[in-house]
Amino acid sequence: MLVPVILSGGAGTRLWPVSREAHPKPFMRMVDGRSLLQKTLQRAMALQGVADVVTITNRDYYFQTRDEYLAVQPQSNISFDYVLEPCGRNTAPAVALAALHMQERYGDEVQMLVLPADHVIDDGERFGHTVRTASALAAQDYLVTFGIRASRPETGYGYIELGDAIAADSGQFRVNRFVEKPDSVTAEEYVSCGRFLWNAGMFCFRPKTFLRALERHAPDVHAAAVACWQATRTDVAPLELDADAFGAVPAISIDYAVMERADNVAVVACEFDWSDVGSWDSVSELMDVDEDGNRISGETIVVDSSNCYIHGEDRLIAVLGLSNLVVVDTPDALLVADRGRAQDVKRIVERLKADGHEAYRYHRTVHRPWGTYTVLEDGDRFKIKRIVVKPGAALSLQMHHHRSEHWIVVSGTAKVTNGDREFLVRTNESTYVPSGNAHRLSNPGIVELIMIEVQSGEYLGEDDIVRFEDIYGRAR
Repeated sequence: MLVPVILSGGAGTRLWPVSREAHPKPFMRMVDGRSLLQKTLQRAMALQGVADVVTITNRDYYFQTRDEYLAVQPQSNISFDYVLEPCGRNTAPAVALAALHMQERYGDEVQMLVLPADHVIDDGERFGHTVRTASALAAQDYLVTFGIRASRPETGYGYIELGDAIAADSGQFRVNRFVEKPDSVTAEEYVSCGRFLWNAGMFCFRPKTFLRALERHAPDVHAAAVACWQATRTDVAPLELDADAFGAVPAISIDYAVMERADNVAVVACEFDWSDVGSWDSVSELMDVDEDGNRISGETIVVDSSNCYIHGEDRLIAVLGLSNLVVVDTPDALLVADRGRAQDVKRIVERLKADGHEAYRYHRTVHRPWGTYTVLEDGDRFKIKRIVVKPGAALSLQMHHHRSEHWIVVSGTAKVTNGDREFLVRTNESTYVPSGNAHRLSNPGIVELIMIEVQSGEYLGEDDIVRFEDIYGRAR
């Protein structure tokens, strides 16, 4: 039995301003309208014999992840299983807890196919063939990784040096060593000699094989992961890892903890096209190119410009007399960068974070378990939001110390708790919530509730909130 395990996390800082901490890379939409997460799920579900998919993600992303899955598979016969992390601890702890979960649920002979949620692979048939090859090796107690044939001297990827062939002309090899991201000269040597593959970060093995290797090569990680599993309630769904115990697991990648140390590691050379969508340059390579080398997404006018990547969303972008630029426009942030510096976009995020600017974390539209809100305007002592509440959903029962709120219903019907009163507010009606009042907004209808919220007060930060009750289990 093969079970795909989707690892969905990571901020994708090189893809700012589209990828942000509260809306990370797996939720990015590609040109076909699907997110990277949705494309990964569809790829996993298309594999022969798959009946279950396990997803490991941060607890804060659970509801959005569930919505993403339902959007592409509303009535799937495949079971979706979730393991929720309270914080990020890198890939080795995530895979270890997934392995413990799968061993308990499916037994020792199950195989886990570990897939990052942010890759693009278009050739599903060849991908499926490669997975079957990896599965056959996993059944022989190998820890199997996937290697991509290097088409250029890429300095942004790690490499795998091939060892002896496991079977003649099979594309299956023992791994001689893993190599960190090289400089350009070394990368050219790797490509020219033909003995190196790009490390794709995908794996296939039995949980017991991985856990045995983890215990041998990283015993501290293994012991902490087992302690976390023992401290976690496993009789509920979704499964939420114990926060204190998971926070105590050493943060380390699966490569450092196991793959670079174990002696039973095999690699399958992949024949399909692959991208880890790790920078705006790699995103641009997925786009059609015009006669001047420009790659364009969105409404754009390009005059006398060449070799540019331009990404627009809500407004027209005009480019005149430019070359070798990355231009990424979102409703609240614009990136303009030299294409040769695409890998350095993360430095902007680091600067925003150090300055306390919320643009590293949030978009203008923020996703919540109950729906979304969009900041329309933010001024001195006032903020205006557009709020969309899903049918049957409800915000927490809450209170604010420093602001009052005016709610105007644009469409749908709102059920409002305001102090000791509970009442309905219908389309074109409004209500006022003074500061200090406990209040709640819910949607009792079968269509989206859309409303405008006007906040006023001396402080309008999102942290001015006291939660009394929350159906989604968020902290008070």
